Amino acid sequence: QVQLVESGGGLVQPGGSLRLSCAASGSIFSVYTSGWFRQAPGKQRELVATITNSGSTNYVDSVKGRFTISTDNARNTLYLQMNSLKPEDTAIYYCNSRTYPRDSWGQGTQVTVSS
Repeated sequence: QVQLVESGGGLVQPGGSLRLSCAASGSIFSVYTSGWFRQAPGKQRELVATITNSGSTNYVDSVKGRFTISTDNARNTLYLQMNSLKPEDTAIYYCNSRTYPRDSWGQGTQVTVSS
């Protein structure tokens, strides 16, 4: 079972930036589609961004132009660069990879956007 460990969350003011990292215990990002999900209090978990093993990316409309997903396969790390953060981006962010035979998930990292 692959282990995923997120880091980089925290408290930031509106308009600020954060970069989330997800370190994997194996070389999975060059093989499987991976992504970031988030879950705000009282809401369902939603998909934020995905990246395929060939580097194609996709974003939920609410973060397009503000967030960038990327991978560093040499470091087995997935990133989410978040700019122009808004209070509605406040959530726990989870790293995911569609590994076989079942998805792998990180433990989550809290992002709070508040003045």
